[in-house]
Amino acid sequence: MASIRRINDHISVAPQIDPADVVEAARAGFVAIVNNRPDDEEAGQPEGESIRTVAETLGLAYHAIPITHAGFSATQVEAMREVLDNVDGPVLAYCRSGTRSTNLWALAEASRGEHPAGLIEQAAGAGYDLNGLRPMLDALSGKA
Repeated sequence: MASIRRINDHISVAPQIDPADVVEAARAGFVAIVNNRPDDEEAGQPEGESIRTVAETLGLAYHAIPITHAGFSATQVEAMREVLDNVDGPVLAYCRSGTRSTNLWALAEASRGEHPAGLIEQAAGAGYDLNGLRPMLDALSGKA
Protein backbone atom coordinates (compact mmCIF):
# COMPACT_ATOMS: atom_id res chain seq x y z
CA MET A 1 0.00 0.00 0.00
CA ALA A 2 1.06 3.57 -0.60
CA SER A 3 2.70 5.31 2.35
CA ILE A 4 -0.13 6.88 4.34
CA ARG A 5 0.64 9.82 6.60
CA ARG A 6 -1.87 10.62 9.32
CA ILE A 7 -2.45 14.34 9.85
CA ASN A 8 -5.17 13.91 12.47
CA ASP A 9 -8.04 11.54 13.30
CA HIS A 10 -10.12 12.85 10.38
CA ILE A 11 -7.59 13.12 7.53
CA SER A 12 -4.60 11.22 6.22
CA VAL A 13 -2.73 11.77 2.98
CA ALA A 14 -0.81 9.55 0.61
CA PRO A 15 1.07 9.58 -2.65
CA GLN A 16 -0.65 8.04 -5.68
CA ILE A 17 -2.74 5.01 -4.78
CA ASP A 18 -3.96 2.22 -7.02
CA PRO A 19 -7.18 0.17 -6.90
CA ALA A 20 -5.61 -2.48 -4.63
CA ASP A 21 -4.69 0.29 -2.16
CA VAL A 22 -8.38 1.23 -1.92
CA VAL A 23 -9.12 -2.26 -0.58
CA GLU A 24 -6.42 -1.76 2.07
CA ALA A 25 -7.76 1.72 2.87
CA ALA A 26 -11.21 0.26 3.48
CA ARG A 27 -9.73 -2.40 5.76
CA ALA A 28 -7.87 0.35 7.64
CA GLY A 29 -11.18 2.10 8.37
CA PHE A 30 -11.20 4.93 5.86
CA VAL A 31 -14.70 5.88 4.74
CA ALA A 32 -13.83 8.29 1.93
CA ILE A 33 -11.17 8.81 -0.71
CA VAL A 34 -10.32 12.26 -2.11
CA ASN A 35 -8.40 12.30 -5.37
CA ASN A 36 -6.40 15.52 -5.69
CA ARG A 37 -4.46 14.39 -8.74
CA PRO A 38 -5.49 15.16 -12.32
CA ASP A 39 -5.66 12.16 -14.64
CA ASP A 40 -2.76 11.84 -17.09
CA GLU A 41 -0.40 13.93 -14.97
CA GLU A 42 2.18 11.17 -15.36
CA ALA A 43 2.47 8.19 -17.66
CA GLY A 44 1.23 4.97 -16.10
CA GLN A 45 -0.70 6.59 -13.27
CA PRO A 46 -4.00 4.85 -12.42
CA GLU A 47 -7.07 6.67 -13.74
CA GLY A 48 -9.28 8.26 -11.13
CA GLU A 49 -12.25 6.30 -12.47
CA SER A 50 -10.57 2.99 -11.58
CA ILE A 51 -10.07 4.24 -8.01
CA ARG A 52 -13.69 5.48 -7.90
CA THR A 53 -15.06 2.13 -9.07
CA VAL A 54 -13.29 0.15 -6.35
CA ALA A 55 -14.09 2.74 -3.67
CA GLU A 56 -17.79 2.78 -4.47
CA THR A 57 -17.91 -1.03 -4.72
CA LEU A 58 -16.53 -1.16 -1.18
CA GLY A 59 -18.95 1.48 0.10
CA LEU A 60 -16.40 4.28 0.37
CA ALA A 61 -17.28 7.78 -0.76
CA TYR A 62 -15.10 9.08 -3.59
CA HIS A 63 -14.47 12.73 -4.42
CA ALA A 64 -12.31 14.10 -7.23
CA ILE A 65 -10.86 17.55 -6.57
CA PRO A 66 -7.90 17.62 -8.96
CA ILE A 67 -5.22 20.21 -8.23
CA THR A 68 -2.78 21.11 -10.98
CA HIS A 69 0.56 22.76 -10.39
CA ALA A 70 -1.17 26.07 -11.24
CA GLY A 71 -2.38 26.28 -7.65
CA PHE A 72 -5.57 26.29 -5.63
CA SER A 73 -8.88 27.98 -6.40
CA ALA A 74 -11.61 29.04 -4.01
CA THR A 75 -13.86 26.42 -5.63
CA GLN A 76 -11.38 23.65 -4.82
CA VAL A 77 -10.96 24.84 -1.24
CA GLU A 78 -14.74 24.93 -0.80
CA ALA A 79 -15.11 21.45 -2.33
CA MET A 80 -12.57 20.02 0.13
CA ARG A 81 -14.24 21.84 3.00
CA GLU A 82 -17.59 20.28 2.02
CA VAL A 83 -16.05 16.81 1.96
CA LEU A 84 -14.50 17.28 5.38
CA ASP A 85 -17.74 18.72 6.77
CA ASN A 86 -19.92 15.91 5.42
CA VAL A 87 -17.88 12.74 5.80
CA ASP A 88 -18.37 10.91 9.07
CA GLY A 89 -15.11 9.07 9.54
CA PRO A 90 -11.50 9.02 8.37
CA VAL A 91 -10.69 10.47 4.95
CA LEU A 92 -7.74 9.48 2.76
CA ALA A 93 -6.66 12.17 0.29
CA TYR A 94 -4.01 11.50 -2.32
CA CYS A 95 -2.02 13.20 -5.07
CA ARG A 96 1.45 12.54 -6.47
CA SER A 97 3.29 12.94 -3.16
CA GLY A 98 0.65 13.96 -0.62
CA THR A 99 1.74 17.60 -0.60
CA ARG A 100 -1.16 19.05 -2.62
CA SER A 101 -3.61 17.03 -0.53
CA THR A 102 -2.07 18.37 2.68
CA ASN A 103 -2.10 21.93 1.37
CA LEU A 104 -5.74 21.68 0.26
CA TRP A 105 -6.75 20.21 3.63
CA ALA A 106 -5.03 23.10 5.44
CA LEU A 107 -6.66 25.72 3.21
CA ALA A 108 -10.08 24.15 3.74
CA GLU A 109 -9.57 24.07 7.51
CA ALA A 110 -8.34 27.67 7.54
CA SER A 111 -11.45 28.71 5.63
CA ARG A 112 -13.46 27.29 8.56
CA GLY A 113 -11.51 29.54 10.94
CA GLU A 114 -8.95 27.04 12.19
CA HIS A 115 -5.77 28.70 13.46
CA PRO A 116 -2.88 28.49 10.96
CA ALA A 117 -0.29 27.66 13.62
CA GLY A 118 -2.20 24.54 14.60
CA LEU A 119 -2.61 23.48 10.97
CA ILE A 120 1.10 23.96 10.32
CA GLU A 121 1.92 21.92 13.41
CA GLN A 122 -0.39 19.05 12.40
CA ALA A 123 1.05 18.97 8.88
CA ALA A 124 4.61 19.01 10.25
CA GLY A 125 3.76 15.98 12.36
CA ALA A 126 3.01 14.16 9.10
CA GLY A 127 6.20 15.44 7.45
CA TYR A 128 4.80 18.37 5.45
CA ASP A 129 6.04 21.95 5.72
CA LEU A 130 3.22 24.48 5.30
CA ASN A 131 5.19 27.57 6.29
CA GLY A 132 5.21 28.84 2.70
CA LEU A 133 1.42 28.65 2.73
CA ARG A 134 1.13 30.71 5.93
CA PRO A 135 0.01 33.98 4.26
CA MET A 136 -2.88 32.19 2.53
CA LEU A 137 -3.81 30.34 5.72
CA ASP A 138 -3.79 33.62 7.64
CA ALA A 139 -5.99 35.33 5.04
CA LEU A 140 -8.50 32.48 4.92
CA SER A 141 -8.74 32.05 8.67
CA GLY A 142 -8.81 35.73 9.57
CA LYS A 143 -6.14 34.97 12.18
CA ALA A 144 -2.49 35.85 12.08
